[in-house]
Amino acid sequence: MEKKVKNIAILGSTGSIGTQTLDIIAEYPDRFHASVLTARRNWRLLAEQAKKFHPSKVVISDPSAYSSLKEALAGFDVEVLLGADEIAHCAALPEVDIVVTAMVGYSGLIPTISAINAGKIIALANKETLVVAGELITGMLKNSESSIIPVDSEHSAIFQCLVGEKTKEARKILLTASGGPFRKLSKEQLRDVSVKDALNHPNWSMGAKVTIDSASMMNKGFEMIEARWLFNCPPKNIEIVVHPQSIVHSMVEFVDGSIKAQLGVPDMHLPIRYALGYPERLPTDTPPLSLAQYATLTFEAPDYDKFPLLGFAFEAIEEGGNMPCILNAANEKGVAAFLEGRIRFTDMPLLVADVMKTTTFIPHPSLDDLILTNTEALKRADDWLAHNS
Repeated sequence: MEKKVKNIAILGSTGSIGTQTLDIIAEYPDRFHASVLTARRNWRLLAEQAKKFHPSKVVISDPSAYSSLKEALAGFDVEVLLGADEIAHCAALPEVDIVVTAMVGYSGLIPTISAINAGKIIALANKETLVVAGELITGMLKNSESSIIPVDSEHSAIFQCLVGEKTKEARKILLTASGGPFRKLSKEQLRDVSVKDALNHPNWSMGAKVTIDSASMMNKGFEMIEARWLFNCPPKNIEIVVHPQSIVHSMVEFVDGSIKAQLGVPDMHLPIRYALGYPERLPTDTPPLSLAQYATLTFEAPDYDKFPLLGFAFEAIEEGGNMPCILNAANEKGVAAFLEGRIRFTDMPLLVADVMKTTTFIPHPSLDDLILTNTEALKRADDWLAHNS
């Protein structure tokens, strides 16, 4: 029996995850079709993608890019749409089978909620969705036909380790981290690192925001919060392990003392391919991991003093409520300010700590509360930057 071609909506098709998802779609044209592509402002690449993959709809968030995109696609059989509301609408289209949420930051939340309400399979690459609204999202999933398959390499690894296992027999999640480009620097040396230094990740090729988060280890804090919700695991049972080679993508320890790990080359095509094909593993000609190339695999504890943002993530999820949302908003502002050269690398934790302290805390936030929290936290961050940059 011939398999139905699955229609994929890629939210954030011009970013790192989005472009690699299109690689997978090109690799399996008899299985997948890119039916919706969206971007924030990179209309040139979005137009190129539309011409190659023939989606029925493309959406651009930035109004200043809309006319250029529409002109570039004149004569092509594709509907050109504008704005965040259209992105959320397209995530719920009846013809869409899988929604790949590859948007950066808070912007991924509302489209993910739209996809859940429509009962879609969600290949989740936007960790901020669960950081900001993990309790809300998991509650919605219980009352929906929707399901989430994680795309982050670490969460994909944990997901794969748990397939066929009883969740109650999993005792601990071991979340691996590369340690980023500054693992060997002293706390004092971190004061003077440049944006170029921070964007030079030793193992992974990612967008600027995620790369800076990796350098500060905030990324691992977000992944811990995401794992807490994805796998219903208390934060005290999630251990961060620095593994510089990025070959062991994460592990699960079980009640009998056994540890299962998922290994692979540091290549995001692998977890994307797994998420799109699940529950089937799709064959590929991509060269697999050769352990002979890696004579040594090392593991060490993270330095919470040198990378305080990681500790802030544990504090935020323990406090609960809207505190992770506050953490995320403050960090977004801090990363943007660092990339713009307004603050030092070591100023980012100072900004985040201040915003966490001064933003209104709500123990049991609704979606409306989280939207207001995000706005307030961004304003608090702007106030801090006005006085300190």
